[in-house]
Amino acid sequence: MIKNVLLVDDDREMLVALKEGFQRFKDSFAILLAADGLKAVESLKKNTVSLVVTDLKMPGMDGFELLTHIMEHYPDIPVIIITGYSTPEMERLAREGGAVGYIAKPFLIENLARQIMSTLRKESEGGTLHNVSSGMFLQLIEMEQKTCTIRLEDKFSNKKGILFFNEGELFDARVNDLQGKNAAYEIFSWDQVNLSIQNGCALKEKRIHSEMQHLILEAARRKDENVVESGQPAVMEEVEPFEPEPVDAIAALKEKIIAKLGPACGLEDIYQDNAWDSRVLQFSRAGDFFNLGGLEMGYIDRGEENDFIVLPGENTTVISVSPKCPRDKLLRILSE
Repeated sequence: MIKNVLLVDDDREMLVALKEGFQRFKDSFAILLAADGLKAVESLKKNTVSLVVTDLKMPGMDGFELLTHIMEHYPDIPVIIITGYSTPEMERLAREGGAVGYIAKPFLIENLARQIMSTLRKESEGGTLHNVSSGMFLQLIEMEQKTCTIRLEDKFSNKKGILFFNEGELFDARVNDLQGKNAAYEIFSWDQVNLSIQNGCALKEKRIHSEMQHLILEAARRKDENVVESGQPAVMEEVEPFEPEPVDAIAALKEKIIAKLGPACGLEDIYQDNAWDSRVLQFSRAGDFFNLGGLEMGYIDRGEENDFIVLPGENTTVISVSPKCPRDKLLRILSE
């Protein structure tokens, strides 16, 4: 999933320069623009934003006021402050207000991009999954009593949503300007989703006080009602299972990836390693238990120098990639 970064600055030349400078990173994140804090608030309502980069001195709603608004209404969205009037006191206030980063003008675009990508990586530090049933997978999160933030994208509508779990309890949900139960109903109606897991939950207040099983059943009921009212039968797209490459096709798989993504795609190595078999088997058994099907592929971020993609098979195939690898594109290629 390409993540949206919202840039906020009343200096239009600065916005244009940043947008053009970030073109080289378009495989990692997309750019949204807002000319001041008030326009940023409207953009947050309409779009799924993963990170906000804002100037401090702006008319109407300045950067500190925008930071306060985000911490109150979107506590999961990290904020990086940029300013041309940097002082130690201003930096202290920004960080105490919740900013995760602070950078003084003038700065190199590469340095800001490095901060952005480092922050965005935390969104999927717990792993990513593709083409899964949202309701059944999330019941597994509940059973394991996980504390995490899950970002989902519906495969058919491309809508994006966020769920917040604290010790297995669903605290809140958000889909654009929908929040709480209505957002949960929307997300639980999605049949096939791609999702990423971030360890930890920024929300401390529980805003949804219904059992998740009830929410899932109610979402299914509402979906069925909409189908009946529209007079259209529900159409489910058949998802073809992923077939891992055989041992003698590893070289061909490597050539295929490089041909489609280029030699600088971040691919480090492809090999088979039976040490991963037990972990892959555990994930597959969990999927079978919840009628999700066996594991098709997994993206593993263990906080090491390289990340790993594992492909189940008679022998587990492991693809080692650098953190700069355009993983969403790579996963789509492997799913073809």
